[in-house]
Amino acid sequence: MRTTRFAALTVTAVFALAACGGGEDSGSAASSPSVSAEASAGAHNAQDVSFAQGMIPHHQQAMEMAELADGRAASSQVKDLAARVEKAQGPEITTMTGWLKAWDEKVPESMPGMDHSGMDGMDGMAGMMDSADMDKLKKASGKDFDSMFLTMMVEHHEGAVEMATTEKAKGEYKAATAMAGDIVTAQNAEISEMKKLLGES
Repeated sequence: MRTTRFAALTVTAVFALAACGGGEDSGSAASSPSVSAEASAGAHNAQDVSFAQGMIPHHQQAMEMAELADGRAASSQVKDLAARVEKAQGPEITTMTGWLKAWDEKVPESMPGMDHSGMDGMDGMAGMMDSADMDKLKKASGKDFDSMFLTMMVEHHEGAVEMATTEKAKGEYKAATAMAGDIVTAQNAEISEMKKLLGES
């Protein structure tokens, strides 16, 4: 009897442990889809989609401009600013791309060397440079590059702030409105910094 009872307890314990193990596995596996589910389930609106779809190419152009500073800029301050733009905006592009995929919305194509004048729906986007502007920036160097870069990036940042302000006011997805708030704060500070470098304030 004792042997039988002990064997029964052992079997019960094994099943209990297996059940616990299965519960942990299923819990961790479910955590990833739940993030996607939260993003795709009614927690966002059309403004959130518009914000992500517009800000991704906007950020991509800012990063393309920033990359030009290496080897062209004369000022270490301009080079430092450009590096900060790349560091901040690259991860934001990745995050916004993830939102759009979770929402089953179109993700803007990456645009290395893109023809800015021919981008669908981007012509009227606040602060975007056209292909002629980008060509001028690519051909400039030294102090001419610094002045041109700062002038263009001020305009570009002002456009991003305008877009982010609209998202803060009309967006529904909390992560998107939080990012918009961060963009407004960070880019307004950089606008002030760039205007000082240009001698405008």
